[in-house]
Amino acid sequence: MDFVAKLAQTVSRFSFQDFGLVELKAPLSLGLYMDWLKAGHQADMDYLQRHLPEKADPQLLAPKAHAAIVVTKGYLPHPYPANGLLNLRTALYARGGDYHTKFRSELEDLRRALQVDFPAEEFLCFTDSSPILERDLAARAGLGWVGKNSCLIDRQKGSLFFIGEIFTSMRAPGVEKAMTDFCGTCNRCLTACPTGAFQAPRVLDSNRCISYWTIEAKAAAPEALRAGLGDWFFGCDICQTVCPWNEKVFGREAMRKEAMRTQELDPAALVPELRWLLTQSNKTLARTFAALPYSRARANGLKRNALYVIGNLRLRQLRPEVEALRQSPVHQELAEWTLKQLNG
Repeated sequence: MDFVAKLAQTVSRFSFQDFGLVELKAPLSLGLYMDWLKAGHQADMDYLQRHLPEKADPQLLAPKAHAAIVVTKGYLPHPYPANGLLNLRTALYARGGDYHTKFRSELEDLRRALQVDFPAEEFLCFTDSSPILERDLAARAGLGWVGKNSCLIDRQKGSLFFIGEIFTSMRAPGVEKAMTDFCGTCNRCLTACPTGAFQAPRVLDSNRCISYWTIEAKAAAPEALRAGLGDWFFGCDICQTVCPWNEKVFGREAMRKEAMRTQELDPAALVPELRWLLTQSNKTLARTFAALPYSRARANGLKRNALYVIGNLRLRQLRPEVEALRQSPVHQELAEWTLKQLNG
């Protein structure tokens, strides 16, 4: 059997959405990525600059590798149900268990199967926590195109999926299957962003991105951006849920509800969760969310995000808890801002 057909047969035994095989070489988008770094769009995520050598030459991660098997797995509905999720507005990918653990485990299962089927070859798994320009790999493998919102999009599957890679010593066929760009003249993702994070198509400035300020950032967002964060507690999906290709796959009404709703729950129903977040110790929060994506923001980040939501939704019932944080050296300034919103 042709080895590509045998590879497809092995992958089909697992619950991945799609897969492709592509040669490991310098990414086609490397120049654009370097320009993005030079412009400072990575904000304080300094590791993105430090990892540039590995992103430029992926074989630094696996010297014997010649190709990458790229797989995708949809996260709507979420494939990893979990307990302890909050009702607070959370990006779709984070409404389940931490995919870095569970998705990686599935990749390892596939790797072991490949090792049995191809015993003379080597295989090594990666997810987006590794320094790889994975959307470049996935696009060259024919799994989608990089849309104006900087996400990988497929006409049949949309963009709501995880991407993983298995580097291998196998060699890929010489022909790549890069997909045509089907964004056309549509600019919905660019104009829908409430904080104006897109400087141009496919140029996302993290300094203005809701996901950055509620997940990756260590500090509080600049005051001028805080109103734009709205009721987002962890991450943001707006630039994906307004996309016509996701509307086609998941339904226009479902996507519109996700993109534009303030909260389907009465904001007052969020008060107990927010009160609990503001009054727990950092150790309690870390322990509670250890297996969930919320842990990425750490305890202080979760309290910070709670203050954004309280201020933007004017939840005056939480004034005493916000007042208490005026004594916090970490949250004092943001607590003062939140109180101003409650008084407004």
